Amino acid sequence: MSPDVLRQRLQGVIAFPVTTFKADLSLDLAGLRKNLRELLKHPVCAVVAAAGTGELYSLSPAEHHVVVKTVVEEVKGQVPVLAGTGFNPPLAADLARASAMAGVDGILAFPPYYPQPDEEGTLAYYQGISKATKLGLIIYSRDWFGPGPGLVKKLAKIPTLVAWKDGQGDLRKFQIIKQALGDRFRWVGGAGDDMVPGYYSMGVRTYTSSIANVAPKLSLRLHELASAGHSAELTKLMDEIVIPLYEFRARRKGYEVSVMKSLMDMVGLVGGPVRAPLVDVRPEEVKELRATLKLWKKWL
Repeated sequence: MSPDVLRQRLQGVIAFPVTTFKADLSLDLAGLRKNLRELLKHPVCAVVAAAGTGELYSLSPAEHHVVVKTVVEEVKGQVPVLAGTGFNPPLAADLARASAMAGVDGILAFPPYYPQPDEEGTLAYYQGISKATKLGLIIYSRDWFGPGPGLVKKLAKIPTLVAWKDGQGDLRKFQIIKQALGDRFRWVGGAGDDMVPGYYSMGVRTYTSSIANVAPKLSLRLHELASAGHSAELTKLMDEIVIPLYEFRARRKGYEVSVMKSLMDMVGLVGGPVRAPLVDVRPEEVKELRATLKLWKKWL
C-alpha cells in the first residue's frame, strides 16, 4: 500500500490489539487470532500490531516478527495493518524492514530510547526509520516526545510521513501543531477513548481505541457520535462507561493494558497476563471491574 493510499484509509477507528500471552508469558498466537476474528467483524479502519497496547517494549525482535506476521495473516488485507517500531536506530529500522517483508501497510514509529534528545538527533532517528522501507510512516508523539510546531514542520519534510498520532492529550498544544501544519498529515487522536470529544471538537476524525479490544461496537459509536458533534448520547456514554474505565486504568502504572486484558477475559475473548514491568489487575479489583460490565452489555 502506497503512503498516499494509507493516508486515505486512516479515517475512523484504529484498533490496537493486545499481544496475548499464556500463563508462562510465552506468546499465545491462537488467542491473538481468535481476538482478531472477533474484531474484524466490525468496520475498524486499521489494525496496529505490536504497539503500545500490544506491549511492544516487552517483545523480542523474533516475537515482534511473529506477532506482526500473525496479524497480517489473520487480517487478510481487509484493512491496513500497521506495525509498531522504536527503541534505537538500527533496531527500529530492522523491525520496520521485517514488518514490511511480513506484509504490513505502514509503520508506527515510537520515540527513541533517549529522552529529550537534540532536534538534529531526533530528525535523524525518524529519517532512518523512514528510509528503512517505502511504507507510509506515522509518528507517535508520546511519553517524553512532545515536540512543538517548529520541530514537527522539520519532520514533515520526511516524504513517507503521512500521519501524526497524538499521545500526549495536551489539546492546546495539539491544536497549535495542527493549525501550523494544516492538512499535511492525517491527524490521529491517540491518548485514549476518553479524549474523543476533545479531539473531534478540533476537527480530528481518526482515533486509536483500546476499547476496541473489548467492544469495537462502542468505539465505532463514539466515532460516529463525535463526528456529528456534541450530543446527549455521547455525554452519557462518556459519563457512564468511558471515563469510569479510564479512571480505573489510572489507579496503577500498567493498568492501561492489564485492565483491558482482564475485561477481555471476562467477555470470552483472550486477554491473559501482562509482562513486567506492567502489572496484572489485583485479584480484589477483578470483582469490582466485572461489576462495571453490566453497563457494557449493549455494546458486547
